[in-house]
Amino acid sequence: MAKRARKPDRKAGAAREVPGRPPRRWVVAVVILGGFWVLMEIYGPALRGPFLFDDLYLPFAHPGLQEAPLRQWIGQIRPVLMFTYWLNYRLAGMEPYPYHFFSVAAHFLAGIFVWLLARKLLESAGLEPVRRSCLAAFVALLFLWHPLQTESVAYIAGRSEVLSGLFFFAALAVFALRAGPVISWPRALAVLALYGAAALSKEHAASLVAVLVLTDLYWNGGWQGVRRNWRLYVPIVAAAAAAARFVWGVLATSDTAGFGVREFAWYQYFFTQCRALWLYFRLFLLPYGQNLDYDFPISRTPWEHGAFLGLLGLAALVAFVIAGRRRYRLASYGLACALVTLAPTSSVVPILDPVAERRLYLVLPWLALVPVEALSRWRASTPKLAAALAVWLAALGVATWKRNHVWSDAIALWQDTVAKSPHKQRPRFQLAYAYYQEGRCREALAEFEHAARLGPADYRLLLDWGLAADCAGRLEEALEKLRAAAKLEKTAHVHALIGMVLGKSGRREEALEELELAARLDPGFAMTYFYRGNVYLSAGRRQAAIAEYRRALELDPRNEAARQALERALAGLRSP
Repeated sequence: MAKRARKPDRKAGAAREVPGRPPRRWVVAVVILGGFWVLMEIYGPALRGPFLFDDLYLPFAHPGLQEAPLRQWIGQIRPVLMFTYWLNYRLAGMEPYPYHFFSVAAHFLAGIFVWLLARKLLESAGLEPVRRSCLAAFVALLFLWHPLQTESVAYIAGRSEVLSGLFFFAALAVFALRAGPVISWPRALAVLALYGAAALSKEHAASLVAVLVLTDLYWNGGWQGVRRNWRLYVPIVAAAAAAARFVWGVLATSDTAGFGVREFAWYQYFFTQCRALWLYFRLFLLPYGQNLDYDFPISRTPWEHGAFLGLLGLAALVAFVIAGRRRYRLASYGLACALVTLAPTSSVVPILDPVAERRLYLVLPWLALVPVEALSRWRASTPKLAAALAVWLAALGVATWKRNHVWSDAIALWQDTVAKSPHKQRPRFQLAYAYYQEGRCREALAEFEHAARLGPADYRLLLDWGLAADCAGRLEEALEKLRAAAKLEKTAHVHALIGMVLGKSGRREEALEELELAARLDPGFAMTYFYRGNVYLSAGRRQAAIAEYRRALELDPRNEAARQALERALAGLRSP
């Protein structure tokens, strides 16, 4: 009997599976899952950490916004970012772990796009496949594991960096991985959509257009390549022109980021950034001395703090980028992209904090191309190269894991920051508040006093100082600090707190007067009614207290203190 002829493979050129080996797609899946598990382990300490610093000023921590409709969350700034916070809050409430998990997952996805982009760039640079794969993995893992990424990933308020970075690198990967030199309409629309999502997550992603142009200039035939891709650049220019007026309005009026900053002029900020640039480069190569809140002095003239040396170094760097474009194309391209990516935050637009590690989130893959240029020329065998890169990456991973331990606890984070910026008021203030939150109120009072010696005591510092004094049982000191805060800002919050402390002191009439003032200033501030309920209850006016607790819960259903007080008051009403 004749044997049947074997049916031809329907997929021309498809690779045959070797018996005993898993299909290639399973290998890829295992590598991806393993990579994510390693990243979760590196960021594990911070994943279990609490909300920190500005996390507590985000919409999910604001009682007035928690139950607001989605349009109110996304209607102000960074709507894509705010949508992710809204989603987290709807799924997990005020449990920090899911917020941290989202940030790590988004960081991992960004790393995949960095890997795809690095492979394409190294292919365009002419590297042979094995070395290309090795160096592309190095770029992606350096991006994922570098300690400088800790602030962006471990800090929930830093999600703006991660989310904008995810869309930023996704847009670049879609752009770079096209089949030919000319982008098609569908691909151009995809890049534009991702670009929009990046900019609506954080505004600094606007630098993407410069990176797109540089990519065409270096890898797609120069200006001819830019002209070929008019389908992409014309809509970007049109959108930029439409947004220019709004952006200028923000930059002209903001007092924390823009030309409305009063502490220094734009040219003084530029002189300062000429120095900051070299700090960033040092942190990339040698990430020691990391700090959440750098005490970085402003250079008000080119000669102050050696700014002119930084400026000379910047000029030399730009000269290398131009002169080395052909001979050292990867390094030249990487440095050019790094400079334009840093430009929105580190050039002439003043920002109140002159240095922040989170600003390097988009920059690290470009800086990684500089050592990759040298490594691509190293004549070592591939196993030797892989071993050297593995040691480098392992050291970065361990350093990041250690840095995440610092970020896992508010007191540890601010103790570390105070040790590195001992003459700056804000870290000392935040350490004091962290002690207060942990109930270590006497330690908090010492830190508040130290913070007040380092700079003027503003409304927030005095308010929290008063709370710490109340916690420590020093009621007269609490009243002194709260009344000083009330002189700076007349708010329902501070007058409600004064009423609360007066009530504890047995001065009920004065307490009720302060609480009435608080209610007039802001009838929607729930804690006013909770404190007034406590005063009524201490005076034996149980029914009045119950009405106040109910009013507090109507305004803020999540007010657990008011709920428990209401239950106790009702129980006392029922008892004989």
